[in-house]
Amino acid sequence: MPSSDHDVARCDSCGARIRWTTTALGRSLAVDADPAEDGNQAVYRDGAGRLRSRGLSSERPTLEHAEWRARPHVASCNRPPRPRRSATRQRSGVRPPRWQGWQR
Repeated sequence: MPSSDHDVARCDSCGARIRWTTTALGRSLAVDADPAEDGNQAVYRDGAGRLRSRGLSSERPTLEHAEWRARPHVASCNRPPRPRRSATRQRSGVRPPRWQGWQR
């Protein structure tokens, strides 16, 4: 269970209280600041005091040691950010001509 609110931030989209964790793959994951009984993430503090999270799976379905259940914030955000679009390059103009000295 989280003992303090010193690492609580606000969601840019909806303004809800969140905590940023680091997953096993080193990615950032926002979880709701308050524990959730129906959460699918196990959150804990590592030896350096950073918040870490792991997904509860069929291999490790229960909480271990000082972990607490949390819900990913993307599941509860009422104004989730829009997915990013990949930048597609617009092609225009003509293809440059082959150089005169270029041969196959």
